[in-house]
Amino acid sequence: MAKDKKGAPKGRSAQDEKLKNKDYLEQLRLLHVEMVKLQEWVKAEGIKICVVFEGRDGAGKGGTIKALTERVSPRVFRVVALPAPTDREKSQMYVQRYLPHLPAAGEVVIFDRSWYNRAGVERVMGFCTQEQVDLFLKSVSHVERAIVDSGVILLKYWLEVSPEEQTRRLEARIKDGRKIWKLTPMDLKSYSRWFDYSRARDAMFEASDSEHAPWLVANSNDKRRARLNIISDLLSRIPYKEVARDKVVLPKRQKPGGYREPDYPLKRIAEKY
Repeated sequence: MAKDKKGAPKGRSAQDEKLKNKDYLEQLRLLHVEMVKLQEWVKAEGIKICVVFEGRDGAGKGGTIKALTERVSPRVFRVVALPAPTDREKSQMYVQRYLPHLPAAGEVVIFDRSWYNRAGVERVMGFCTQEQVDLFLKSVSHVERAIVDSGVILLKYWLEVSPEEQTRRLEARIKDGRKIWKLTPMDLKSYSRWFDYSRARDAMFEASDSEHAPWLVANSNDKRRARLNIISDLLSRIPYKEVARDKVVLPKRQKPGGYREPDYPLKRIAEKY
């Protein structure tokens, strides 16, 4: 295939090319430094941040969340991925089981799927009635208004993946022993209902894309670019500042004071690598 001066195939932009792993890791390292600065600011100022990730199966939510959190403290950044509701939770007000997980001061809570399950998977798979869906879509913006008014910075990301890329990723899960656990019977059922999910997504956007809690859509066909773009966007939307801290200097180690390693028969693991 003919290439242009930048090395990209003609007819396609450089942006269409997959990001090389070396370039990805370098950019991710720089963003991780900023994420640590954000973390220290959140702790120092008692900030409350809530980040919602939604998207179809295979859109890259899990990988993005992992990239977002791998260099920060789990004591500050908490990931919430709730299981199916219990019978008791099904009898509650719908958003009730999500509210206890919202952040307190000095916390960042990340929802790997959220209350928007009702607008997506529950609607498409028939786990709720149309009346329940309509009620949710009518009230969700008001609930989010209350969340924001309580001082929470609320960010909602939708990861948009093409049908072709979704197929490729789900087929890869079938063949990869590390990923097969990600492919559930529910995923297989939902895969066949692409356009039902499209209709559900469109209705969700129309009802809940508000000024106080807008939907932020990320192209996730290239996972690496998507992760970098989302982390960069998140950082740009939060007015964090670098917190001054004392210079870290390692202290001198104490003298052995007569200590000797004991001759104890430790059960050591095999060094296979």
